[in-house]
Amino acid sequence: MRILVQEAAFDAGAEANAFTAGLTGAGAVVTFTGIVRDNGGTLAAMEIEHYPGMTERAIAAMVEEASRRWALADALVIHRHGRLEANASIMMVATASAHRADAFAAAEFLMDYLKSRAPFWKKEIGADGAEWVAAKDEDETALGRW
Repeated sequence: MRILVQEAAFDAGAEANAFTAGLTGAGAVVTFTGIVRDNGGTLAAMEIEHYPGMTERAIAAMVEEASRRWALADALVIHRHGRLEANASIMMVATASAHRADAFAAAEFLMDYLKSRAPFWKKEIGADGAEWVAAKDEDETALGRW
């Protein structure tokens, strides 16, 4: 299990290759990379804040819960903070399991929980100023399936 909360950009392909390089007993790897969306072409950037230590512990608890629910061989979570331009990679989840169903379910679980429960604060910056991103009802609803 590897959790990285970092300001620096990452190469999703290189991270996926490194993730699979040492795996044994895995028959499936699922990866997901989230991108900073520019809905409507008005986003100049997104700023993401977090509390070091607290954020990593919260994400580790999510990964441990996923490992309890599904037979994971390994998991990776990368989440960026700081100023990110539109279309930049913001996060990555990778899960490995003997079977694809567990790898997919665990990855979806982690994505849903990262979106709604990881302690990150996001501010969208546009031509008209900056605005904190509020929690969305659909993100909370997505947790109901878990």
